[in-house]
Amino acid sequence: MAIISTKSGSENNRNLLSAEATPKDMQEDTLSIRPASLADYIGQAELKELLQISISAAKARQSALDHLLLYGPPGLGKTSLALIIAHEMGVNCKITSAPALERPRDVAGLLVSLQPNDVLFIDEIHRLPQVAEEILYPAMEDFRLDITIGKGQSARMRSVRLPRFTLVGATTRIGALSSPLRDRFGFIEHLHFYSIAELTQVVLRSASILQISIDQQGAEVIAARARGTPRIANRLLKRVRDYAQVKADGTINQAIATTALELFNVDPQGLDWVDRQLLTVLIEKFAGGPVGLDTLSAATGEDTQTIESVYEPYLLQIGYLQRTPRGRVASPAAYRHLGYARQTELPLPLWETNNDQT
Repeated sequence: MAIISTKSGSENNRNLLSAEATPKDMQEDTLSIRPASLADYIGQAELKELLQISISAAKARQSALDHLLLYGPPGLGKTSLALIIAHEMGVNCKITSAPALERPRDVAGLLVSLQPNDVLFIDEIHRLPQVAEEILYPAMEDFRLDITIGKGQSARMRSVRLPRFTLVGATTRIGALSSPLRDRFGFIEHLHFYSIAELTQVVLRSASILQISIDQQGAEVIAARARGTPRIANRLLKRVRDYAQVKADGTINQAIATTALELFNVDPQGLDWVDRQLLTVLIEKFAGGPVGLDTLSAATGEDTQTIESVYEPYLLQIGYLQRTPRGRVASPAAYRHLGYARQTELPLPLWETNNDQT
């Protein structure tokens, strides 16, 4: 049976299982646990091998690495990979996000400040304004910046040569990128969710850097509830560390990790209160579905966009929720997780009962 809690507790801990970066994620101890080299980077084995080959070849030619587009869910290490590429190439890395590039001069200022072979990392690149995207086209292809001088009939175009550089773009929505921009990347790579074994290594490595005492079993408990995401695993590790320091002797073992995460409303499958509420409402009020997103939003009090972008992806990933043309459906695994023995134990909705009689 899933853990039962009050909603107020879930409101306080809602960001705990969010894969989006928060201000706390930018604190000094978080930055210190970022891997500095491909050897330190855990997971994404195929991508690491590809990058190792490409970096070695680029260094042998003494040229910039080809442009790279990384896509996948948040929290999987796209920013870390950009920093690692710069470190391995022995160059600087400039980091920005697409929403910050509102005006053409914002993009132009970044491009002209680059040194040969530097790495320019643009997060959320699918949100680039059209004018900024058009400036990047000649910069990526021909390493040229086209600027307009003057206005009206006296306006003239001037081209500025740029040093060869590597653009690393990161996005959670690759389908939102325009084809001209997407086609200018030499590498387009997908980052996958992490296995429990990989996340256990992440937790043990972070604990070692942060000087947290933890055993293998304690690390596995945290890894199993981290939704396949290193950022969440590191966040849970810090919360369990706090609990262990206050309620125990500071050492994290299986029992301490389990008790702490139950206190934070994180169950063994990595579900929080809202995840369980969505599934419970779907099962108890709508006989498991199918039910439309707007109806589910009204029944739970959660915004439709929040349900679709924050909670649904993980429930779909672990097979607890299914999307059908008629709406959302709870899977048999969701019934078992919430403690329902059989789906047939729930009464059929009135309309389905009437359909059977006719």
